[in-house]
Amino acid sequence: MNNNLLLKKDLSAEQLAMIQSEVNRKAKSKGIAYALWWFTGGVGGHRYYAGDIGMGIGMTLTLGGLGIWALIDVFFIGKRIEQKNDELEYQVIQQVLSLKKSAI
Repeated sequence: MNNNLLLKKDLSAEQLAMIQSEVNRKAKSKGIAYALWWFTGGVGGHRYYAGDIGMGIGMTLTLGGLGIWALIDVFFIGKRIEQKNDELEYQVIQQVLSLKKSAI
């Protein structure tokens, strides 16, 4: 999210380090997502990994839309992982900001 940069501009170096550490610990890997797509794409393994449980169940029940959905998904995996990591960073920033407010 572009507003993550705006949220981080007034944070201290220590707070930024906390955010980066937490994001690094919890972030999803594009490489793992693509590997899961390769080996379990037909049943939506990469969707489960990304946290898209509903989509994963849909893929499992339809065998990846009989392969079509799974094939199309390869073009969207990287962007989806980036979105999930941006959402994670936003949540961590909000946690750090709430800690900052409670410390005042």
